Amino acid sequence: MAIIPWRFLDSTGLSAQENMELDKSLYENFQEEPIFRLYTWKPNSFTIGRFQKLEEIKNSENFGDNWAKRVTGGGLLLHGFDLSYTIIIPTKLLNKKSVKESYEYLCSFLLNFYQKLGLHVQYAKDLHVNLEKSFFCQEGFEAYDMICNGKKLGGNAQKRGKNLILQHGSIPLRNDQRKFTGTSLEEFDVNLNEKKAKKLLKESFIETFNAILNEEEI
Repeated sequence: MAIIPWRFLDSTGLSAQENMELDKSLYENFQEEPIFRLYTWKPNSFTIGRFQKLEEIKNSENFGDNWAKRVTGGGLLLHGFDLSYTIIIPTKLLNKKSVKESYEYLCSFLLNFYQKLGLHVQYAKDLHVNLEKSFFCQEGFEAYDMICNGKKLGGNAQKRGKNLILQHGSIPLRNDQRKFTGTSLEEFDVNLNEKKAKKLLKESFIETFNAILNEEEI
């Protein structure tokens, strides 16, 4: 496998709008080199899918005003206790992979990451799980959600253009007192701070994709 250089960006504690505007800007202004970004959120952030309307979500006012719309689909997702990633990659680097094949390939570094934590994580599609969407991301199951002992740890979503794919997802590090946050690593007795989680994710990414990460300032 050829060694591929990636732009790497790392940000901490941005608002929901800042994080999603950055994703959108990186996608719309993409040039040649693929991008890998890791980031965290201000407390009590949340995002909604591109096809959702906030006013159609019951009791949405309970989630606060630190929110933004994602460029991908899916349901409402709570943030602030999680670590997120974004990958932006030209389709030419995926060797004509189908939508399903591209998901499986791009999510594979996450399986590597969870394995480093001693967790046996599988895709929902490979288990006897009813695949169904929900208004809340952590309440439903989609094919490439991360499942451990029957519980959903995190999900992933894509925006696909003619020559470019953006994929992002979330890894819940800690428990959160709000509803609809799903299962976190803490519930599997894995206590991982953001710094250590980022380090392990970078290692997993480099190993999985034979990548060189060239760090840039945002």
